[in-house]
Amino acid sequence: MDGGMSYQRFPKVKIREMKDDMVKFELRETDASVANALRRVMIAEVPTVAIDLVEIEVNSSVLNDEFIAHRLGLIPLTSDRAMSMRFSRDCDACDGDGQCEFCSVEFHLRAKCLTDQTLDVTSKDLYSSDHTVVPVEFSDPNDPGEQRGIIIVKLRRGQELRLRAIARKGIGKDHAKWSPAATVTFMYEPTIRINEDLMETLSLEEKRTWIDSSPTKVFDIDPVTQQVVVVEPELYTYDDEVIKKADAMGKSGLVEIEAKEDSFIFTVESTGAIKASQLVLNAIEILKQKLDAVRLSDDTVEADDQFGELGAHLRGG
Repeated sequence: MDGGMSYQRFPKVKIREMKDDMVKFELRETDASVANALRRVMIAEVPTVAIDLVEIEVNSSVLNDEFIAHRLGLIPLTSDRAMSMRFSRDCDACDGDGQCEFCSVEFHLRAKCLTDQTLDVTSKDLYSSDHTVVPVEFSDPNDPGEQRGIIIVKLRRGQELRLRAIARKGIGKDHAKWSPAATVTFMYEPTIRINEDLMETLSLEEKRTWIDSSPTKVFDIDPVTQQVVVVEPELYTYDDEVIKKADAMGKSGLVEIEAKEDSFIFTVESTGAIKASQLVLNAIEILKQKLDAVRLSDDTVEADDQFGELGAHLRGG
C-alpha cells in the first residue's frame, strides 16, 4: 500500500482569534473534503444536552403547553460533560427510559405572578438536579456586567406555571436544539495579483472607479505612491465585480484572483452550550472515531496524525 501513502497529508493550523463563544483559525495543506467534513460534524454530530421531555402540572399563562415545551427545548444548556454522558437509548442503567443520572438531568420550574407588574419567567427560573448542566446565561447589551436569562413566558397577576423537564444528550442531526453551533463557515483563502504595468495606464480617477466597483473594501490607493494595493484579501467574496469592471474598462487581465484549494479560513460561533474551541476539539474527536470505523487496514493514514496538530494548537491557544 505504498502508493496510498503518497496521499497522506498533515494539516497545518494557525489560530487567529479565540474567545469563549467564537474561534477563527486557518486550516492549511488539506482539501475541501476534510474541511467540509469538519464543518458538518461541528454542526450536526457534536453532542449537547437539551430539554427533551416536559411534564406540565399547571399552566394558566397565555401560551399553550406545546409552545412552552418547544421554547424550553431551544434553551442552550451547559454541555461540557455531554461527551461522557450516555445516549438515553443506549443507557443500561434505566433500560433506555432516559430518566437516570447517567443519561439525563432533571429540571423544575415554579412561577406565579402575585402583583400587577408583569412577571418575566426566564431560564434562570429553571432549577437543575446537576449543577454542571444549567441554562446558559447571556450578558445584557445595555449592561454587560449583568447576566440575564432567556425569557420563556410572561405572566400577569394570578397566572402560574409549574413544570418538570428532563434534559437528555443528543446531536443536531436528530434535532436542531442539540446543535452546539450558531454558525460554522469556511472560505477559500484568495490569492490576488495586480498587473502593476497595466494598472499604471489608468488615471487616478479610473483607479478609484475600479476600486469602488468592489462591494467590499479589498483594494485601496496608497496615499504616498498613489498605487492600488490589496488591503484585505479575505474580504473578497468571489463576486468577480472587479474583473468585470476591468473588462468593461478595456483592461482585461488587470487583476488575477485565485482560490487556494488547500487553504481554508474557518469561523466557528458557539451557542454557549460548550466553548467554541471545545466544539472544534470534540468535532475532531468524533471525526477521528468515524475515520477509524471505516479504516480498512493498518496502512491507512492514522486519523490521529491527520488531526493531532489541529487539536494541539487549540488546546495550547
